[in-house]
Amino acid sequence: MSRRALVTGGCGFIGSNLVKELIKQGWTVDVVDNMSNGDIGLIEGVAEIRVLPNSSFLNAYKQQEIDRTNDKILMIEDDFASLGMLMYINDEHYDVVFHQAAVPRVSYSVENPAETTHENLTKTVALFEACVGSVDRVVFASSSSVYGGADDLPTSESHQKSPKSPYAWQKSAIEDMAVIAGDLYKLDIVCLRYFNVFGPGQYGDSPYATAVSAWCHAAKNDKPCRSDGDGTQSRDLCYVDNVVNANILAANSSATFYGKCYNIACGDRTSNNEILSYFRKNFNVTVNSAPWRPGDIMHTQADITAAKEDLGYEPTVRFWEGLERTVEWWGLNE
Repeated sequence: MSRRALVTGGCGFIGSNLVKELIKQGWTVDVVDNMSNGDIGLIEGVAEIRVLPNSSFLNAYKQQEIDRTNDKILMIEDDFASLGMLMYINDEHYDVVFHQAAVPRVSYSVENPAETTHENLTKTVALFEACVGSVDRVVFASSSSVYGGADDLPTSESHQKSPKSPYAWQKSAIEDMAVIAGDLYKLDIVCLRYFNVFGPGQYGDSPYATAVSAWCHAAKNDKPCRSDGDGTQSRDLCYVDNVVNANILAANSSATFYGKCYNIACGDRTSNNEILSYFRKNFNVTVNSAPWRPGDIMHTQADITAAKEDLGYEPTVRFWEGLERTVEWWGLNE
């Protein structure tokens, strides 16, 4: 019997890539996404999809009309913390919940701290509560933003957390709750701290876009690339396939985590100027200088020793190979 997974935010960038790989590996996959930023097209092509709109899911569940016999992907268009979803999760339908859904825009969290705390934190606690006694493990998508601007590079998981935005604090608070859930309820949660994920499926005109996807979008549409500050800032940029692999390794591990956190990255860093030089050389783009972004962190670089030792994680796609794959997805070489 195949393992059963729920992927929250499964029509988003990381979630959709995870869904497709789970299907390839033989999992039975349900997706829940409220479609505020999702695109069902990102999960098409790997299996048959049956869509349940949010108006019908709760009734279908209550009437026992949700048949998973022949469906490879059940796409539930709903909030992951809706009454119907929480009841369904609590009814032991899943082995693993991959919690990818969030409102990830830092600036939006600064402008709307109460709303984003409800969306990202309160609803996640409700999800954890529904999972108690019902699932084997929750894999939670955390963020390197919990460190703030870490002075120690590469940064290990033992570095003191210092979130600088409501979004980062929300991720940090969920990590704390994951430990409490392990202690009080024996709910096994593993937290993966993503560093600057990029790759196919990430649109460049979204407010959630990374610099790489924004520059790909600019090159595709004959627009200038924006460079903040002097371009010397650098990031540990992690291709999405590495993140997907980390999620599945965490789900399959025989260990018990109870809230343990792992950096998921490549363990190196690349500067904005290096990447922009690549775009200038290959696509003849122009680059417009812009002021430094307030609060922008100069450098990120992860220590990934713990993920390697405990999960067997290895970033098999390094930055420049990942950039070539991303450029191909955008059709920039055509």
